[in-house]
Amino acid sequence: IVLLFWDIGCLCHIICGISEAALAAALNDYLTSRSYLAGFSPSQADQKAFKLLHRPPDPQQVHALRWYRHISVKGQILSSPAGPATKRVQPPWCPPVGTDVPQLQLYNSLTRAKELFVPQKGNKVTWYCCGPTVYDASHMGHARSYISFDILRRILRDYFKYDVLYCMNITDIDDKIIKRARQNFLLDQYKEKQPQAAQILQDVLSARGPFQVYLASTTDPDKKQMLEKLDEAVTAALQPLQAAMQSGAADEVVQPLAQVLLENSKDLLADWLDKQFGSHVTENSIFSILPKYWEGEYHKDMQDLNVLPPDVLTRVSEYVPEIVEFVKKIVANGYGYESNGSVYFDTSKFDASPQHSYAKLVPEAVGDQKALQEGEGDLSISADRLSEKKSQNDFALWKASKPGEPSWDSPWGKGRPGWHIECSAMAGSILGQSMDIHGGGFDLRFPHHDNELAQSEAFFENDHWVRYFLHTGHLTIAGCKMSKSLKNFITIKDALAKNTARQLRLAFLMHSWKDTLDYSSNTMESAVQYEKFMNEFFLNVKDILRAPTDITGQFEKWEAAELELNNSFYDRKAAVHEALCDNMDTRTAMEEMRVLVSQSNSYIASRKSARLRPNRMLVESIAVYLTNMLKIFGAVEGSDAIGFPMGGQSHSIDLESTVMPYLTVLSDFREGVRRIAREQKVVELLELCDVVRDDTLPELGVRLEDHEGLPTVVKFVDREILLKEREEKKKVTMTA
Repeated sequence: IVLLFWDIGCLCHIICGISEAALAAALNDYLTSRSYLAGFSPSQADQKAFKLLHRPPDPQQVHALRWYRHISVKGQILSSPAGPATKRVQPPWCPPVGTDVPQLQLYNSLTRAKELFVPQKGNKVTWYCCGPTVYDASHMGHARSYISFDILRRILRDYFKYDVLYCMNITDIDDKIIKRARQNFLLDQYKEKQPQAAQILQDVLSARGPFQVYLASTTDPDKKQMLEKLDEAVTAALQPLQAAMQSGAADEVVQPLAQVLLENSKDLLADWLDKQFGSHVTENSIFSILPKYWEGEYHKDMQDLNVLPPDVLTRVSEYVPEIVEFVKKIVANGYGYESNGSVYFDTSKFDASPQHSYAKLVPEAVGDQKALQEGEGDLSISADRLSEKKSQNDFALWKASKPGEPSWDSPWGKGRPGWHIECSAMAGSILGQSMDIHGGGFDLRFPHHDNELAQSEAFFENDHWVRYFLHTGHLTIAGCKMSKSLKNFITIKDALAKNTARQLRLAFLMHSWKDTLDYSSNTMESAVQYEKFMNEFFLNVKDILRAPTDITGQFEKWEAAELELNNSFYDRKAAVHEALCDNMDTRTAMEEMRVLVSQSNSYIASRKSARLRPNRMLVESIAVYLTNMLKIFGAVEGSDAIGFPMGGQSHSIDLESTVMPYLTVLSDFREGVRRIAREQKVVELLELCDVVRDDTLPELGVRLEDHEGLPTVVKFVDREILLKEREEKKKVTMTA
């Protein structure tokens, strides 16, 4: 007899403190609408309830009395646990011990160690990422951060299944933007006047004087090298023009030479013009045209790189009122002070507070004036500005605008936001007083992120504005430092002209996100070979799956080879999971995936050499898993179950499934022709079949692979890859 409603813990709670009569009445009420006579033996709950009732229930309680009599008749309630059992019962069940499950750990710049990742609110993850300062083309240094964070974001969202809210900013008010916009405006005005050759020569010589003084005083070797190259370009353009003018050459000879000089000297001239006339540029719209254009170019680059757009995008120009309120509260809390229309953060007072600490990320950098001045911006490090501060370590929250700078109203007069406060106000507006993750490039740790932390914790009066700080490693170009300010950079568009977005992403995946990545021909060749290796496996699996079979034929007996491959499959999956839990180590994960493909290739080859078909469901499972992992990493787009989409993003939807039946018919027909040609020794027909394989079909993105004694394999491959293979094959043949 099973008392279905009765849980032992629940029973003890119900009967505690009530009389035996009340218990019998409650029991009767419950049993009125339930079956209680099924089964072979009473449950533990039945037994405990029976012991609590020292006499039969009242005859009016029909159901409780009936239950009580059945329990009595069965004789299952024994006074001694050692008594003989009259019925067989289930033996006790022991749960498996199991093994430890890896948990996600992230390298946290706040501790400089890997820490267990624990979001503050269940499964929700709030993430703020420092976006670009839009005054020029995005380069591979930007790609280093944005592709890396896109990979990490996808892994958190699609692999670990976190609900990620990703917020990113666009810095469209900044000293670099103001200076570049002003210089572009003045240079355009200069060109519109169409100066004559003599005027251009005179102005370039005037601009070159202060430039060469600056060059002589520059000590940074990388910057000095960049300036020297610029000076060499000016010299190379100066000499022909001066020679032509001295010789009295015609205007149609002189003027083109002057235009070359103007082009080579535009950086010198722009800076020279800015120093003379920059203060006359007062229209705010001039300072918005440049960032708006470059923001658009940035978004196009991110689309081309398959980087997911942020969930929330904030622009500094749209958050000036919020920034003003943010600064006001910091001042009200006692951590900011006004000076000559500017507002500065009092680092000493903040650091002296028992609940606060300044420069949590890089405490050893406090006092580094070079880093602090770079953080303040070129337009904010004049002697008068520096003298406004109580301490050289203090930084601007609000800057009084000078002539030639954009301005907004504030309680302290016309001004503009400081760089660091922008992120704090925007992130605080969207994510509140504490976020899970803050991301940015390694070089932003100090002073930018340390100042963000300080002013935000001063605003919210807490010590945990950011829980996990993630900083991507530097990107070098063939081992050399890359910098936009040094004009030593490769734009994203230039990089995409050499390699596909997938190949760039694979290169990033094959390196740790937090270490330095060297962008070089060797790095990219490794990525190209990895892509080719994976693609060949996917094509082979697709060929296996195209073999006709009925619904039962797809289920094949597993022999030792299948068991061995499947065991390895599970081991590799576990290794990939462990790698991703270890600071999202995609480098190790990619290597484990490579090993899995190698083992699968060996299995397929061994089956084919034995004239046996590989187990289609097993190789399909492996190919689907690998495809899904590459989708999670952002290296595969589209809905194809297996492999990379063919024919480009816009043509890949059903191209393979649509075209492949026709290619199969062609392949079978060709195989029949070859068989007859061999039997009748018609060499010309065999040569024609080879032309179709080697010349005609590669132009259409189709590869035929002839295997002795086996059906021809048809593969849908990118046309450029096939043409390159054909050229390499011809070179080998010619060499031989």
